[in-house]
Amino acid sequence: MDYLTRPEYHYKPAKGWINDPNGLVYFKGYYHVFYQHSPNFEYPWQEFMYWGHARTRDFLHWEELPPALCPDTDYDDRGCWSGTATVKDGVLYLYYASVTGKTEQTISMAYSEDGISFTKYEGNPVIRDYPPEWSGDFRDPALCRAGDDYYCVIASGNPEARAARLLLYKSPDLKRWTYLGVMREWAEGRFTECPSFMPAGDTYLLTASVCPIEGDHYFSVMYGDFRDGKFDLRYSAEVDRGPDQYAGQVFRDHRGRNIMITWIPGWSYAKYAERDVGCLSVPRELKLEGGRITAWPVEEVRHLLKTSDPAVKRTDSGFIIERTGREPVVHEGEVRDLGIIRDGYIIEVFVNGGEQVYSALL
Repeated sequence: MDYLTRPEYHYKPAKGWINDPNGLVYFKGYYHVFYQHSPNFEYPWQEFMYWGHARTRDFLHWEELPPALCPDTDYDDRGCWSGTATVKDGVLYLYYASVTGKTEQTISMAYSEDGISFTKYEGNPVIRDYPPEWSGDFRDPALCRAGDDYYCVIASGNPEARAARLLLYKSPDLKRWTYLGVMREWAEGRFTECPSFMPAGDTYLLTASVCPIEGDHYFSVMYGDFRDGKFDLRYSAEVDRGPDQYAGQVFRDHRGRNIMITWIPGWSYAKYAERDVGCLSVPRELKLEGGRITAWPVEEVRHLLKTSDPAVKRTDSGFIIERTGREPVVHEGEVRDLGIIRDGYIIEVFVNGGEQVYSALL
């Protein structure tokens, strides 16, 4: 497989490292996609993280814009790490993990009226004090509006309690935040990363990458009730099985769609960094229908779907995805239908209407 050929439909910057999608939002006629970015190097940690920035009207044609956030203040001089976006009164707000010192993590905010030039809030960090339930990890803020209030979900964990956690804050104005407590917790976990939180019909949608004490991380998609600062689970699924993806983020667009974009190929990227393979997935619309959670390509990119591909081989018990010089991806189980998007060295396979998704480098 030729890793030097740029993908046609999967967004990637002209140069530099890319990882977690951040701040996905619809604003002033464009879908804006921000992402963790090292603009001067193809390999991570050679410079502190920026927020890269691109926009599109159709998820097919992308305009790369200047970085939205740079690590240039005393509270984020070790990087502007992952976060989300929200719109209030015609202004676009970005919330991000601001890191300084020996990875001291706080939450900061920047804003823009045109969606291109951003100003960091003079009162940053907007959340700087750690609650008792925190231990070592305090990052990746996810914004949600419910009623007249705004909520901020923060990824955290507590190794002593063997718990991966999401912490919850509340604000009337996006500037003053009050801690409410632990919103959701996973036993036998180390920490969570990259949450998303939003209304979804008569329920709420919550997603998070969960890192257990033993085993690999997994991406949990959850629908449930939100009341009194707690998320009560109704349905859950691990929709995207990878193996070459991480840090999925979800946002609600102006049409009421809950859209997920992930980072391909996830941390296996480090093994291929000299080949410059990092990019973002095609957008997938998350739905809950009849207790079934699905992720299916959004309408704008559905014409790219095929029902077969030379790399996907049917078996008596499911199918395999063949990869050059690597173990195949194996799916075992009923296969009623397949939708496949192939873009150079990237393949995304949607099984049974999107009940499961496989994202892989070939």
